[in-house]
Order: sequence, then C-alpha cells, then structure tokens
Amino acid sequence: MMKMLEAGGVPLVTDHKRQADIDNPNGYYEMESVKALSKGDVAWLNAAQGKAIKVISALLVHLPVTYTYRVIFMQRSMQEVIESQRRMLIHRNMPHSTDDDSRLAALYTRHLQKMKQWVDQQPGFSSLTVEYSTLLSGDAHAAIQEIAEFLQRPLDAENMQQAINPSLYRNRA
Repeated sequence: MMKMLEAGGVPLVTDHKRQADIDNPNGYYEMESVKALSKGDVAWLNAAQGKAIKVISALLVHLPVTYTYRVIFMQRSMQEVIESQRRMLIHRNMPHSTDDDSRLAALYTRHLQKMKQWVDQQPGFSSLTVEYSTLLSGDAHAAIQEIAEFLQRPLDAENMQQAINPSLYRNRA
C-alpha cells in the first residue's frame, strides 16, 4: 500500500533505515520513530501531516487525539499472514513452529477486530479496509478509486496500478 500511495502522489514519511530484503524486495516504508509511540514520542507527527505513514495496528491507540487520521487497513487471509511470518522467521534463522499457528491466527484475528472497532469509535479517526487479494487480482481500479475518495485527494490511478507487483504475492491461501 505504501508503494501504491507513493506512486499515486501521496508524500510518505519513512526513514529508509530498514533495507529491502528477500521478504520485502521493495523495502519496508517504515520509520523507527513510530515504534516509540507507546513511550509518548509524538513530536515527529507534526511534520507528518498530510502524508502517509506506516503504523502497525497495535500502536494506533498511542496516536494523540490532537490530529485526525485516515487509517487504511490491509486485509489479508490469516493463513497467508501466518505463512508470510513463518517464512520471514526462516529467512532470519529464528525459531518457528507450526504448532501455534491456529492459536496465533485466532489471537491476531481478535486483535484486528478490536483495533478496527477502536478506530471506528474514535472521533479523529476514519478507516477503510482494502483487500490485499483484490489489489493483486489484476484489476485494482475500483479499490484505487475507493482509496482516492477515502483520502479525499486526487491520485494517479495508473501509477498506483503499475506499482502493484503480483509476483510478490508469494503466500497465497
């Protein structure tokens, strides 16, 4: 999504510290400061207004209420998420097991449901859920239009479509 937004003309907030690798050949589009949200480090948010920034769902609750936010949730098959995480652990030579997959999937599903409900209840937040598989289906035009309407800004739909790389959809359910 971050690559699509960038291609569409949305300025991004990223520090480029986490380099591209086998799991994300196009890079991570992240910013280390986001990880400090839970510690109250929000000074950098002022410069982020009107830009896109990647924030993991668990940190959304730490965003200050002094701003308004448009949150795009990327919806993906839980089986695909678990498989993607497992492969990432393997590539990093970290411990991994399939024993807890169903428990982890249930926990993460509940977490995402709670986060979406929380976002929907916050006065300064609005959200849009975009299906990952829809974007990679070959015709993401309707989803791109929905994103442009949600963000209330013109986007270069053709560039956004071209930014999608279906070959990176490696963990299909």
